[in-house]
Parts: sequence; C-alpha cells; structure tokens
Amino acid sequence: MHTAGIDIGGTQLRAAVFDDENHMIAAHKVENDRTLSGEKNLERLIGFLRSHGALSGVGVGCPGPLDLKGGRVLNPPNLLGWDNFEIVAWLEDRLGVRAVLNNDANVAGLAEAVLGAGKGCESVAFVGVSTGIGGAFVHRGRIYCGANGNAAEFWNMIVNEDPYCHRSANPGSLNEQCSGSGLARIARERYGREMGAWELFELYRAGNALAKEIVARQADTLARGIANITCTLDPEVIVIGGSVAFHNPEYVELARRRALEYVNHPAALDVRPAQLGDDAGLIGAALLARR
Repeated sequence: MHTAGIDIGGTQLRAAVFDDENHMIAAHKVENDRTLSGEKNLERLIGFLRSHGALSGVGVGCPGPLDLKGGRVLNPPNLLGWDNFEIVAWLEDRLGVRAVLNNDANVAGLAEAVLGAGKGCESVAFVGVSTGIGGAFVHRGRIYCGANGNAAEFWNMIVNEDPYCHRSANPGSLNEQCSGSGLARIARERYGREMGAWELFELYRAGNALAKEIVARQADTLARGIANITCTLDPEVIVIGGSVAFHNPEYVELARRRALEYVNHPAALDVRPAQLGDDAGLIGAALLARR
C-alpha cells in the first residue's frame, strides 16, 4: 500500500504519496493561508490524499514546538492559527489511517540518513542551515527524540558569548549566530544598513573585506557547533542541508575545515552536503509513517 508524507511550512503545505519502494508517485502543494486555521489549511490536502486510494499511513513534518506524545502542534511562531492543534487525531479521523508527527528537521534528517547523504551509515546527525537552524539525530534508521522531544535541537546550542537573543533562543546560540537570519542580523550591525544573508555572500564572493571577515568568523562558530555535536553524539557522519548551505557551499566548507581543529579525531570527521533538497521533508515524513 501507498504511504503519504505531509510537509508543513510557513509559506506552503505539501503532500506526496509514495510507493512501497519509497518512490514519489504524486505530489500536491497549496499556499499556507494565514487567515485560516490549521484544520482549514490541511483540509485542502485531504482530497488529494484520498484520490490515491487506500493508504497504509501518513507522516507529518511540522515546525515546533510540538507535543510528540500527544500528537499536537503547540505554538510555532511561523504557523499562525495552528496553536494546540491535535493534528494526529484530526488526520486519523479524516483519512482513517495511522498518523505520525515529528519535527520538520527530524523528518528531513531521517530522509537524508536513510535515502540521502547518510545512506548506509549507522548514525547520522543532520544540521539544516536555512533561515533558522534545525537538527536531527538518526541512529539505525530511527529518529532519536530524547525524553521530551528535545534531542538534537542544535539551534539552541550555545556557541559564543554574544548577548543577542531572539524568541526562546539562548544568547550566543547556533541559530542566532549561523543561520540565514543570524548572518543577516550580524551583517546589518556591521554594515550599518539593511541587508540579507544573500547580499552578504554576494559581497563575500566579490572579495569584500568585511564580508570575508564576517563569513569566516561565523563559519568558525558553525565549526564549534559541529565539534560540539561530535563530542556529544559522535555520529558516523554529519549531513549539512538547508537553503543557506545549499546556495553557499563555501560557507559549509569553511566550517568543515575549521572543525578539524576542534575535534579529537580529525581524520574521522565526515561532513557531507545533503542530497535530497526540498523533498527531504516529504520523503522523511513518509518514512516516518513506515516506522
């Protein structure tokens, strides 16, 4: 039987149906309408999912915070109108199959570990470097969530003494220092004007001295995060994905090289780029439903 995956984002909701060999056979997406509740938004995917016959299960990747044990979306800052949505029970009622919920970064990490850059490895840490930073740890093909669903929340790892903090992040957290939003914030402070991470990297590639300084320093900070992952989890491989990493591979390579200076066994450090791109969340959500 087919399995479905749902990938919930701040701008889009995506669903896909997969066959028994994990091949995507159909996909559908709709805009996340911020004037609608979570239920009304998801309702627009139900017809598509029902049109592909009986399903064996559906997996969902969603931004946190989440109540994984209760199958509930709590209060994600980029999902207005979704607070306290009992998404698992709602989907099971609509589709008549088992539904499974997990963090969006966790399901992307699961996909990369099982079918992507970490395929064949026993333990895989995934770091998604996009507007924010997400993380996952997958061991023997299963997501390790921890006692309270907080395992591998690398975004809040403290990596320096910068006092800046935003929302629920720690001051000096990896998210506030090395994500796209963090890089943009630091660049604005240093240049004294509005700019985004994309412009910072354009200036970096053009040889601008200040941009090179900022990118090198924040890559060093990302390297400290990588080193922290190795000394706590010691994964076989660390996969780096996300839009910032994908569009700026030199940033990741700088971090990888610097991380060699911070780990106990440099020869064993294996940092790889993600392979599955934007579909990782859908693929991982479907895999989640099979476990």
